[in-house]
Amino acid sequence: MATVKFDEATRIYPGNDIPSVDKLNIDIADGEFLVLVGPSGCGKSTSLRMLAGLEEVNDGKIWIGDRDVTNLSPKDRDVAMVFQNYALYPHMTVADNMGFALKIAGVDKSEITKRVKEAAKILDLEPYLERKPKALSGGQRQRVAMGRAIVRQPQVFLMDEPLSNLDAKLRVQTRTQIASLQRRLGVTTVYVTHDQIEAMTMGDRVAVLKDGILQQCDTPRRMYDHPNNVFVAGFIGSPAMNLLDVAVVDGGVKLGTGTYPVARDHLKDAHGRSVTMGVRPEDLDLTTEGNGIPVVVDVVEELGADAYIYGTAKDAHQHQDYDESGGDLPERPFIARVDGRRPPQKGETVYLAPKEGHVHMFDTENGLRLGD
Repeated sequence: MATVKFDEATRIYPGNDIPSVDKLNIDIADGEFLVLVGPSGCGKSTSLRMLAGLEEVNDGKIWIGDRDVTNLSPKDRDVAMVFQNYALYPHMTVADNMGFALKIAGVDKSEITKRVKEAAKILDLEPYLERKPKALSGGQRQRVAMGRAIVRQPQVFLMDEPLSNLDAKLRVQTRTQIASLQRRLGVTTVYVTHDQIEAMTMGDRVAVLKDGILQQCDTPRRMYDHPNNVFVAGFIGSPAMNLLDVAVVDGGVKLGTGTYPVARDHLKDAHGRSVTMGVRPEDLDLTTEGNGIPVVVDVVEELGADAYIYGTAKDAHQHQDYDESGGDLPERPFIARVDGRRPPQKGETVYLAPKEGHVHMFDTENGLRLGD
């Protein structure tokens, strides 16, 4: 087993001025499950491929344990990768697919058989060892790809969106299996996904990337409760956090016709007369007119005990130029969780007040978190 360290690791593709991965710094503990997540093109797969040795590192270093592997070939890094498309050999049996890398490495045949059987037992693949990949379901093929990685007994597992080819139900089931398998084996794992629910449910820590730059690396709970900036706040959580620009007034921020109390210390670093307020859908209460954010209900999603209302809210930031021009304030999509037994009606205007102590404040200019 081993630690992994990205030390100012940078990748610039030929012909590009902007790095695809820019000065990435992450320390991954021995046995940790770290998930890299972000939108398409954010650099997460490139980061994983740099660690695997499949992409050149233009600047900085990558360490596995106490070895600088920046310039080592993939075969010398002692890592095993699970790809999105499984990459199984169609003409080989499951057992041969799982043991092929060991065969190439010259491992004794009896040792290969022993390791393949051990991995097959862990992954419930024992009945399928003599089958070809075409006779397996997508979930079984994915487990064979996992088995091929396990038999190599590497220092680090690398997984590049291994569940993206599975249907929704199987994804949920398989992500649980992968997470529990990783705990059992105790192998350091770096896992790439674009699905933030996958990231939050599987990872010991989650690293969020945007445009090749690390935005935050933290435990799922910490990231949910204390996002570093507006991007992380809007990206992590399902449904997403609501974000509104609100005017700073004495005692807090303006909300409807009232004031939501915010300590002066929390707003002291804000640039300008407004801040961006974030509040999660579950942290809102229906209230009377004037005491909350007016939201016009567009869709009601009834889920039994709970319901989600999807609507539009107007930014409460009273810009001078809007006042003078008489123009409309910008509208933002807004989501709230309400009692599923008495949900509002479509087309209705409701007023929603954030629960005290459950709002997040961000600088409108640079998007950074304000306060603690």
